[in-house]
Amino acid sequence: MGTLTCPFCNPPPEEIVLANDLCYARYDRYPVNPGHLLLIPFRHVADFFDATDAELAALLALLREAKTLLDGRFHPDGFNVGVNAGEAAGQTVMHLHVHVIPGYAGAECGGQSRRRGCIRGGPLRPPFTIRFIGSPSHPLSIR
Repeated sequence: MGTLTCPFCNPPPEEIVLANDLCYARYDRYPVNPGHLLLIPFRHVADFFDATDAELAALLALLREAKTLLDGRFHPDGFNVGVNAGEAAGQTVMHLHVHVIPGYAGAECGGQSRRRGCIRGGPLRPPFTIRFIGSPSHPLSIR
């Protein structure tokens, strides 16, 4: 098996839509809504809590630029900004990235911004499975 590479390290220049010295922005390849951006440090850092203060400041500065860009190109009615930190929180790529998801009034899901479980045809509906798992340290969890 070949070596796995991080999909966020060494981004192709044509994918970068905004950047500063420490971070860059690119469109999400699997967007929740039109204009869904990812803000990513150039340095490979696992999650939000491992980033330096300088990287966090650079991400925040890029977030403001991202809003300006998205307002001009997509005219959203609001934004969801989010970070998944760790596998248990839903992080699937272990390189810090901040989701900037434009929200649109009147979109599917009762006018709420479309989220992962609420795309292409409305809210999740059965059939789907929820398993309840108990353990001494975590009496109830949902998987």
